[in-house]
Amino acid sequence: MRIALGLAYDGTTYNGYQTQPGGNTIQDQLEVALAKFLETGEAVQTVAAGRTDAGVHARGQVVHLETTAERPLWNWVRGVNTFLPDGIRVRWAAHAPGDFHARFSATSRRYSYSILNEPVDLPLVSRFATWVFQPLDVERMNAACADVLGEHDFSAFRAAECQAASPVRIITRCEWEQPAADHRRLVFHIQGNAFLHHMVRNLVGSLVEIGRGARPVDWMASLLQGRDRTQAARTFPAQGLCLEEVEYDEALICVPESKSVG
Repeated sequence: MRIALGLAYDGTTYNGYQTQPGGNTIQDQLEVALAKFLETGEAVQTVAAGRTDAGVHARGQVVHLETTAERPLWNWVRGVNTFLPDGIRVRWAAHAPGDFHARFSATSRRYSYSILNEPVDLPLVSRFATWVFQPLDVERMNAACADVLGEHDFSAFRAAECQAASPVRIITRCEWEQPAADHRRLVFHIQGNAFLHHMVRNLVGSLVEIGRGARPVDWMASLLQGRDRTQAARTFPAQGLCLEEVEYDEALICVPESKSVG
């Protein structure tokens, strides 16, 4: 039987999602918790929709696993959470068909990136937002976002260690939001079929340069056409990035709308 789980986590103190010898990753913690929950004494292997980097957060990570254990879906949520450390939680559980794959079956992924834009940093939000003290022009950044939409070669925003076979990706949403309730906070929303290593954080770095007036709005189009990583801005820090949602064909898997207990 194949089970899909929805995860949320604070990635601040973890070395990313993917397992490492030191054990301090989200995958390591999850698989230890699953082994305890299933009481089999055997290692449990999970596959994730996205391998978030060290310090990156998630509200909508999805993983799948194979098991012979038959438990109510709500038990997969509450039972596994009993064994997880603070900062990692299973939000929902769902039955999945045998051909479901958390990574390869995904039709799109949505990320957010949060910036605290004011003269002095605030310690209470520094775990989940990157501080930028220079005033940022949201209209300029959104004008540049228009050039990101569609299908492009994103080599200019690809980390050197990226292992993707192709740098071409399709972006369906790319915009900055300034929440009315907190004018100091800027949130970048981006959705696409898939993303390259560090792609979102590299895009944010260049959009911030445009937003603070250091580069013209059409610089984004020039970077995309040039396909040269060395010409784009620096990679922005991990703490502002969050994997918000992974979407699948509803005919393949019915993800609980409530994103909560199955």
